[in-house]
Amino acid sequence: MNRFGHIFTFTSFGESHGPAIGGIVDGIPANISLSKEDIQPALDLRRPGINSLTTQRNEPDQIEIFSGIFEGKTTGTPLGFIIKNTNHLSTDYDDIKDKFRPAHADLTYELKYGIRDYRGGGRSSARETAVRVACGAIAKKTLNSLLPKSVSISSKVIQIGTETDPTKFKELIEKTKQRNDSIGCLVELQASNVPPCLGSPIYDKLDADIAKEMMGINAVKGVEIGEGFNVVNLYGSENADEMFSDDGENIRFKSNHAGGILGGISTGQDIIVRIAVKPTPSINQILSTVDKDKKNVSITTKGRHDPCIGLRICPVVEAMMWCILLDHYLMNKSFQ
Repeated sequence: MNRFGHIFTFTSFGESHGPAIGGIVDGIPANISLSKEDIQPALDLRRPGINSLTTQRNEPDQIEIFSGIFEGKTTGTPLGFIIKNTNHLSTDYDDIKDKFRPAHADLTYELKYGIRDYRGGGRSSARETAVRVACGAIAKKTLNSLLPKSVSISSKVIQIGTETDPTKFKELIEKTKQRNDSIGCLVELQASNVPPCLGSPIYDKLDADIAKEMMGINAVKGVEIGEGFNVVNLYGSENADEMFSDDGENIRFKSNHAGGILGGISTGQDIIVRIAVKPTPSINQILSTVDKDKKNVSITTKGRHDPCIGLRICPVVEAMMWCILLDHYLMNKSFQ
């Protein structure tokens, strides 16, 4: 599927090596001040070619909005935008068009659809995440325009490979790149000033949607909220977030093991999410695979690829959190 959301929705389109990628966004309330200047800074943070440690595909990622805004404000109608592809090198993939790259979606797309765009992975490429970042910037401006107190979202890489010292990350990535390899990472995301009551019991839980949408990002292989997998090491007395009131009115917590969500509904505490990102599967090394004729062959993936996806995935996970929170805020308003 190519569509996100319940009330705030977007549909993305386009391929990595096509003329453009883009999106149609719906569910934005009318009269929200919005322009491409609200969106472009987020795209600039995600775009390729920003430094020597990322892919050298140098895309400007300039957004063009063609509907949904009039005189600087949203009209309540679908907002459409495109981001042109200007620096793709499709010939890099000619040698492997009949081969299935290990750790890619090549095989599964071929099995499911009987056809695939081998140029950079087509729809399965991380190029599609630029659309998510644009939609996230739209969601950010919309949500904070509707709230009395602005939500803030931040993320950071907290581990690359087995290394947890940020001062050594650059050196580790450079060494990985020099040997034509890639490496995985762990990203931590924090959302603050999130209103309580977002999310619904059972099938529309806020944490369930967070896990689903984060897992939907290219290369993400694991998601945990709050203590996450560490809960297996805790007793109930350690994991419980005890409550108190220091003024007889406001309820507070002594800890935040739950990561800001209880029973699928936000508590008002910070939402804490950690995302495990696999190593970039496109590496310039000889690997074993098969081709369309099911013959055993070797493959080397040429082209321009990130040695560590974590350097550009932070704006993407932040964007998806903005989209999730706005969608759940609008759903919660519809219940009132």
